[in-house]
Amino acid sequence: MTTPPSAATTGSLLLDAEALYAELLRGVRTLCEAHTRLVGIASGGVWLAQRLQADLGLDGSVGVLSSALHRDDFAQRGMASSAQTQLAFDVNGADILVLDDVLHTGRTVRAVLNELYDYGRPARVRLAVLVERNGRELPIQADFAAAKVALSPTQSLALARTDSGSFHFHVQEV
Repeated sequence: MTTPPSAATTGSLLLDAEALYAELLRGVRTLCEAHTRLVGIASGGVWLAQRLQADLGLDGSVGVLSSALHRDDFAQRGMASSAQTQLAFDVNGADILVLDDVLHTGRTVRAVLNELYDYGRPARVRLAVLVERNGRELPIQADFAAAKVALSPTQSLALARTDSGSFHFHVQEV
């Protein structure tokens, strides 16, 4: 039996990224209001935000948030090759929905919130993720998570995208 390209196996757990995206779309639809701006965390969150923007028929472009300058492990990681922050709207007073692929420790979300507030003071910031996993180190939680999974601390879970735009997961031992 072969695993479909959109699925990843972790022990006996099968994660189908495309099925989870459909669930995320449903959840984001309930969170979005007419003036909500979608902002993705580079890079998996940006891919989700771009696809959601199109699937929801929203105007404008999605925002991009980079965690690079606000990471607490900057000395070890340095400047990652991730995208730079791009926000083509006024952050002050905005209703922002931040999107990410995997919420793990909470440190990336903390970093991008610091980055976001460098651009202004939004009226509201919410978080939606494809997968929320165990291992939180900071008191950060998603307003919507398409799935919650428990993985070994030695496992890494990341969203990947094919050239055609379909999603799948990479699970590996670290």
